[in-house]
This record gives sequence, structure tokens and C-alpha cells, in this order.
Amino acid sequence: MQFTTSFVPEIRFGNDLHRTVGKAAAGFGARRAALVIDGFLAQSGLADRIAAQLADEGIASRFFSSFSGEPKLRHVREATEMATGCDLVIGIGGGSALDIAKIAACCAVSGEDPMHYALAAHPLPANPLKKIMVPTTAGTGSETSATTIFTGPEGRKLWIWGPETKADLVLLDPALTATLPANLTAWCGFDAMIHAFEAATNRNAHYGAKLYAHEALRLIGGALETAVREPQDLEARGKVLLGSCHAGIAIDNCGTAIAHNISHALAGLAPVHHGLATALGFESTIGWLVEADTADLNAAARALGLQSASELPSFVSGLMDRTGIERALPAAFTGFDDAALAAEMRAPENQPMRRSTIREITDGDIGVFAARIMTLPKTL
Repeated sequence: MQFTTSFVPEIRFGNDLHRTVGKAAAGFGARRAALVIDGFLAQSGLADRIAAQLADEGIASRFFSSFSGEPKLRHVREATEMATGCDLVIGIGGGSALDIAKIAACCAVSGEDPMHYALAAHPLPANPLKKIMVPTTAGTGSETSATTIFTGPEGRKLWIWGPETKADLVLLDPALTATLPANLTAWCGFDAMIHAFEAATNRNAHYGAKLYAHEALRLIGGALETAVREPQDLEARGKVLLGSCHAGIAIDNCGTAIAHNISHALAGLAPVHHGLATALGFESTIGWLVEADTADLNAAARALGLQSASELPSFVSGLMDRTGIERALPAAFTGFDDAALAAEMRAPENQPMRRSTIREITDGDIGVFAARIMTLPKTL
């Protein structure tokens, strides 16, 4: 087998590591920093504390936190405007904050609109702003991947990808994840676990990425339940956070598969948390997937502590039960049927995930999966 692994940013891990952001920024020679931070974190005073750290290092700062949910085109544009004239971008928060920061670091240099780079329409600038990423939700793995996602003007999810979007430094601080509510801990943790699973088992899987994917499965599979039930257990929080980071490295190399096809398709219809949508997509397809009974599927199962892939469906459902994941969709999906979801699953932007799945996905399969999802209660 031949493969190439993409570069991994410098990663630092430790409780309260966010207190070193200022010194890390100074290490890049920054003089003006743009901070993209989740709104609730900004309101908690974290943005002011980071600004004070930067000021102590002689670094002027400005911050953007006017976004919620998944990134929209207007959020990326506003962040880009804020970052123009800076020499460093710091992203703190969930995947949305990190993705916005990564795109802004590219567009602020080139002066181009984010749509210029959507779906790899044009090459990214070779000299983006330096980037420090501080994830707080232990789910997306955006801190180590070359992919960013935002919603375009027509409401569809679009991608910008390339090594130019990658972080220069990643700070993993379990203490920053301790206040994440139980439902978000579960949803994000499942997203990360599925990243690892799909990267290790799809058609693109290779040994260079399985090293990270299998370790991510061991870490998250063994600690997620504790992190949900005992939110102040920083050892469990740290394992899920590190597992999420490793899973990000894995998907950066090998991509995802059918569960993410479904979750992205759902997001094309109505707002839904990505981790929840991915968990629902995973549970609805895992029984079908393991019928392939490949060596990679069995190896992933063993990384989760199971004997074989045949045990995966019951394991997934059991872990969803124990972490309190409700099998339901937001009320905004009430007006949509399975045909609408199936159409989104067949949309061009979702085909890479369909093609990478280890089993061939027929249009008939898509119809079955869409029906399973859209018969769920619309009660969230």
C-alpha cells in the first residue's frame, strides 16, 4: 500500500493551557491579533482575559463573536473584515469558531471573498495569517484538519479545504471543556468517534491514519460516558478532547463516509447540531455497514473494546442510550419528508462521502436510510 500523510500542526496538551495564549502569540512575532470566539465564551469573560494576555505581550487585539450555530457566509465575511490588517488569528470554541477563524486567516490576506474558494474553485493564498486553534467542544477535530465548512448563500453547506487553512499551533485544554452541557458533550463526542471510525474503515483508509483513528476510538469509546455523567472529571474530558484531535487528523487524511453524508444532507434541509445528526446517521446505517465484515471494520471494533464488527450496532445504540442521546430531530424538520432528505444525500457536494463508504450505496439504499431518519420524532 502507498499513502501520504498530511502534516500535523504542533499540538500542546494540558489543563489551563489557555493561559499561555498570549505567550504563544508572542512566539509567532504577532503585533495585532484577531480572536474568533464563541459568544458564550466571550460573555464568560474569556475573551477579555485572552485580550489581557495579549496586551501583556504588547499585542493589540480585536475579537469577533457575533455568530451562533454553524458558520454562515456573512459570519465568515465579517470575521475576515475584522482580521484584515492583523498578523495572527486565534480561534477559540467549537468547530464553528475554528472554521470561521481558519477561513478568515486566508481571506484577510488575499482580499478575496470566501465564495472565491468554495469547493476548491481557486487555490488558497500561499501565505495565510498565522493561526492558533483552541478547541472547547471535543468534537469536530477542525483544529487539525485542512477542511472548513460554512453555509453558502443558497443555504447549502460548502467546503474550503487545503493545507493553507491548517493551524500553526493547537492548544488542547481539557479545563475549557468542563462546562459543556451533557447533551453537547455526547453529541460532540459521538461526532469525534464517528470521524475516527469512518476514517479507519472507508475506502480511503490507510495505516498512516489508522494510527490516530484507532487511538481516538480507544480514548473516546472508553471515556465519553464518564465525561457526560461526571463533567468535572478532567481526565475523562482530556481523553475525549485528545481523541477528537486525533480523529481530526484521521479524517484530514482519509475523510468520512455514509453517516456524514446523512448529517450534511440533514443540515441542507434545516438547522440541526452536526454531532446529533451524525450520531443519528451512524446508528441508522451501522447495521447495514457491518455486513461488509471487512478487516478494517473488525479492527475498528477491537479498538472500541469489542470482539468483532458484528457487535457494533448494539454497542452504538447502547452508548447512545447511556449518554442520553434522544433519537429525534428539531421541529424545523416537520415540513420535510424522506424524498427531500434523499435528494440532499444525492447532492453533488455530498457525493465524496457516498463514494468513500466501504459498501456501495445504491439509490435504493439512500431511500431506505432517508426513510429511517425522517420517521424520527420532530420534537427537539
